[in-house]
Amino acid sequence: MAGKTITVAIMDAPYESANSTTALRIVQSALAKGHNVNVFAYEGAVNLTMKAQAPHPNPVKGTSAEQEAHPTTKDWVASLFKMAKDKGVKLDWVNCGLCVDERGAGDWVEGPRRGGPKDFLDASNASQATLVIPTK
Repeated sequence: MAGKTITVAIMDAPYESANSTTALRIVQSALAKGHNVNVFAYEGAVNLTMKAQAPHPNPVKGTSAEQEAHPTTKDWVASLFKMAKDKGVKLDWVNCGLCVDERGAGDWVEGPRRGGPKDFLDASNASQATLVIPTK
């Protein structure tokens, strides 16, 4: 039996602050504990799932991309979907379509879906808890 359902709204773009990393860690922890999770990615957070993300070298240190082992949020999100499947719980990730269109951010890893603010309201109403991680 799955646990409770939580909804998390994320607004920060990848690599801009610790907010998006913290949100991903919260989602990962909830899934690991057997909870269903709804994610509503809004504003710059729609870029968390972009397929085009790539690790990069660090020319200042003289290291290659492989040596840096720089994680990408798209790989993290993909691993969250795998974790949810393996645990038998639901991860529903909604990228705000308005935000996607504004940013040209429509090419995602498998799993997320396009939606709108009503999806966030519906998910919140169906959840036992909702966490909004704002940009500031």
